[in-house]
Amino acid sequence: MANRIVIDPITRIEGHLRIEVDVRDGKVVDAYSSGTMVRGFELILKGRDPRDAWAFTERACGVCTTVHALASVRTVEDALGIQVPANAELIRNLMFCAQYLQDHVVHFYHLHALDWVDIVSALKADPKKTSELAQSLSSWPKSSPGYFSDVQTRIRTFVESGQLGIFANGYWGHPAYKLPAEANLMGVAHYLEALEWQKEIVKVHTIFGGKNPHPNYLVGGVPCSLNINEVNAINAERLAHVGQLFTQAQQFVEQVYLPDLMAIASFYKDWGAIGGGLSNYMSYGDLPVAGYGDPTKFKFPRGIILNRNLNDVLSVDGKDPMQVQEYVTHSWYDYAEGDSAGKHPWDGETKLHYTGPKPPYEQLEVEQKYSWMKTPRWKGHPMEVGPLARVLVAYASGSKEVQELVGGALKTLDVPVAALFSTLGRTAARGLETKLIAGWAHEFFNQLLTNIKTGDTRTANTTMWEPSTWPDEARGVGMTEAPRGALAHWIVIRDRKIDNYQLVVPSTWNASPRDAQGQMSAYESSLIGTPVANTEQPVEILRTIHSFDPCIACAVHVHDEHGRHVHQLNTF
Repeated sequence: MANRIVIDPITRIEGHLRIEVDVRDGKVVDAYSSGTMVRGFELILKGRDPRDAWAFTERACGVCTTVHALASVRTVEDALGIQVPANAELIRNLMFCAQYLQDHVVHFYHLHALDWVDIVSALKADPKKTSELAQSLSSWPKSSPGYFSDVQTRIRTFVESGQLGIFANGYWGHPAYKLPAEANLMGVAHYLEALEWQKEIVKVHTIFGGKNPHPNYLVGGVPCSLNINEVNAINAERLAHVGQLFTQAQQFVEQVYLPDLMAIASFYKDWGAIGGGLSNYMSYGDLPVAGYGDPTKFKFPRGIILNRNLNDVLSVDGKDPMQVQEYVTHSWYDYAEGDSAGKHPWDGETKLHYTGPKPPYEQLEVEQKYSWMKTPRWKGHPMEVGPLARVLVAYASGSKEVQELVGGALKTLDVPVAALFSTLGRTAARGLETKLIAGWAHEFFNQLLTNIKTGDTRTANTTMWEPSTWPDEARGVGMTEAPRGALAHWIVIRDRKIDNYQLVVPSTWNASPRDAQGQMSAYESSLIGTPVANTEQPVEILRTIHSFDPCIACAVHVHDEHGRHVHQLNTF
């Protein structure tokens, strides 16, 4: 008989996520993912000026900050036929890169590393051996025995005080942890360093967008001017600071993040066969090098992979009503045509209908509606989106730099290509693409400098800003790649106001409930077969769920007025 485990809330994520799994003979045999908070951005936006939508949607999340604004301005630009100047595209790319660099590093160290790194074990480490290990991996300067000894003292102070703080509720000592003590100490040291580093790279957003975490955007371009001699513009001093920030980021990624990732992965190669889940992958692509209108020249290609066939990349079109559709069969919403119908986002509805038990409750009513997330599908297929999907689509599309980087990582770890389709592969793909982005950022920055030197300082196109020039009705879609995967906004403008607005976000694709055919989405599917050594400490489940970097806040489209939640199993 299966044993039901309920983890609510899943922590070290953004938003509210409940996972229920059935475990039999030490393995997960069934799984259910539920977004337990509802929000109403689609309802909030109706009737507003389309040019203001980015400011609302960007606040769907404090983590995926700029990408929602980017998707929003693009959907309005698509609807109204606005072309963005080259400098605006480059600045958007730089803000995109800064977002990824910060987000991926934070995810690895602060949201996911503790699934693999045993904090308490670090107390047993020999600082001298830790130093030797660190220096064998990279030339990062903070690698002396004294440095690691100081970090160990800080950890010991935490433990002896009985106040583990951010490290409380951990499953320390769990048999699933495999790292030697010295690797654990190195991981903790870099965890603390990453906390300091990550606050620097987001200054790119402040320079170009005025602030962080929610920098300013503009339909038609970017809200900043370029003038190397003007104190109130993006001048020579600020540009130099941007270049320095990206240089520092590249150093941290290449000398700390990637070496740690590869070192940790080498002890967990068995996870290259766990957590694969779906066999379909989708990327909308991004980082244009020849204008957003030509996705064939994106750094991240656009495409679909079905059944893990890396020999054939299919096209994806957000405007095709038969491609992207959302279902509500197991979601707490209603459709006028019935719950088994699928709706393209331009025709999407956000009609709330909660039919589940009132909290606190023991289990979800999984045969009925059990989540505030809708269930998107591409031509009826469930899709995994995110770093693994981006890397696979790029690899299959013939990107030489992606193929070389992936091939090198597989060779270093001595694992087959099939290991990519796993929890380990998902985590590795995130790190590999971070290395790529660190290099691409310099390309975009240098191109921006070249444009300025040749006299091109244009950053905005406002020719269609006057509503009197708009058609009576217009439709648009803005697509991008959030750190967590394929993100798109759809808009219907009628009589110069927003008539319908729908967000379909990465965690909607990955974390949604079953569809009308009973097909699982990525989270649920990936948990099937996961080993669970101790049902009271399901660190293995956390490893796979965290490998997606869940961000539920923008995946559910108003909160229980009493603020109640169920906490059935302590997680950390």
